[in-house]
Amino acid sequence: MTNPAGGLTPGEVHNAEVELERDRDQPIPDRSAHLEAMPNALVIADNLVAGYLPGVNILNGCDLYANRGELVGIIGPNGAGKSTLLKALFGLVRVHEGQVILDGQDITNLKPNRLVSQGVGFVPQNNNVFPSLTIEENLQMGAYQAPKNFAERFDFVASLFPTLADRRKQPAGSLSGGERQMVAMSRALMMDPSVILLDEPSAGLSPVLQDEVFVRTKQINTAGVTVIMVEQNARRCLQICDRGYVLDQGKNAHTGTGADLLNDPKVIQLYLGTLAKA
Repeated sequence: MTNPAGGLTPGEVHNAEVELERDRDQPIPDRSAHLEAMPNALVIADNLVAGYLPGVNILNGCDLYANRGELVGIIGPNGAGKSTLLKALFGLVRVHEGQVILDGQDITNLKPNRLVSQGVGFVPQNNNVFPSLTIEENLQMGAYQAPKNFAERFDFVASLFPTLADRRKQPAGSLSGGERQMVAMSRALMMDPSVILLDEPSAGLSPVLQDEVFVRTKQINTAGVTVIMVEQNARRCLQICDRGYVLDQGKNAHTGTGADLLNDPKVIQLYLGTLAKA
């Protein structure tokens, strides 16, 4: 109930105090490593402020970079802005301040079709295959901007996912959740991207299928594709990534190598204890 005098109720005061205390506990991000890496990085998100509605920002000065050939993981609590960051990189969320740079070129707020043609692949968390189409037809959709390269790219994808090649005429809608995720990843690879963005690829899968997704993600990266992955399975993500970012309230809370973050007492206390475990 609102205070009739126009002030805050005791409960609202308490919630505000909790938020202020949480803000005080957040370390001021050290941007020196980010700024130093920018000249040579393949992908850069520099001081991004972004959101779905004007004046309502989800990202509040977020930094990220990925070097060529790296596997970068993004973890954090629900509502931290992880998926929003990926969507901002892929032109699905409006960037109000800051820049997104790919291989030295400013790609801020470019439309997704242009980003695909410039070497960015994106795998959304949900509804990421065409269920009425076969596996092969799904992959053809991934190569729609360069159909002449389909055979070559299909062979590449088949080397990573041989089961899909064997079942290429099977409708995607008849596949398991893990198999659909493989199709979605394969489709994003059909345009020979330099970087692929994965939004919670293990979400909703059984532990066994989650492990397979992480193995396949590592294989994609080993094949030469830079990977930026958002994950709720924080421990497993940090185990396979070269570097990781912990987002909280749309800002960088912690950054470091995957191993460093796994063993950081603050990360363990504040995040790994509340996020999904492998």
